[in-house]
Amino acid sequence: MSGHSKWASIKHKKAATDSKRGQLFAKLARAISVAAREGGGDPESNYTLAAAIEKARGYSMPKENIQRAIDRGTGTGADGEQIERVVYEGYGPGGAALLVEALTDNRNRTSADLRHAFDKHGGSLGEPGSVAWIFEKRGVVLVDAARYTEDDLLPAIDAGADDVAVDGDLLKITCEPASLAAVREALDAAGVEIESAELTMDPKSVVEVGEGEAGRLMRLMDDLDDHDDVDAVHANFDIPEAVLERAAG
Repeated sequence: MSGHSKWASIKHKKAATDSKRGQLFAKLARAISVAAREGGGDPESNYTLAAAIEKARGYSMPKENIQRAIDRGTGTGADGEQIERVVYEGYGPGGAALLVEALTDNRNRTSADLRHAFDKHGGSLGEPGSVAWIFEKRGVVLVDAARYTEDDLLPAIDAGADDVAVDGDLLKITCEPASLAAVREALDAAGVEIESAELTMDPKSVVEVGEGEAGRLMRLMDDLDDHDDVDAVHANFDIPEAVLERAAG
């Protein structure tokens, strides 16, 4: 199975009940603000902003917090902190390619912190372009395969999804980034409960990581994901489900 898809689902469920909701909301707000600054404050014409808003709603972020984040990004809010989007590339244990999206007000601090995390867990931070070619930007929706079949997800295809595939105990729906909102709305209308729906850098190929490296890789993923400046971590590893559950547990 695809370890990263399962890991994304585990993180979503963990974050939804996490004691660090303040940190989570701060990350979501930063993503909304930067998306609004880069593409404008109208989610109808800015699919990156629309995806960031939907992700925040998925974690029950209050509507007023979302609006404040949009206002901050478009310059109408009171908070004028300058946040920039920076992408880091590297390899984790077992040769897994990692693409880390950060939103930071101090590039030097974030670079040093992420380099330390990679080194600590047996990975290595690379140069720009070292792993980016392995990934492509896609909309990805995850649904519980125990509750639904591929036939249940036909409304997603009608709404613009390119593919529906079984991914362990999940169904993975992929689409063009601009179609993500329409695909999610179609599934909502059909009564399909969604595990997660977001823009992601989907890997074109995967590497299998065995028992000996899985634990270190998952600890690296957790450290990166927990960093205040990290917005998203994308990877191309494949781990057997039983091994992944032990490593994540």
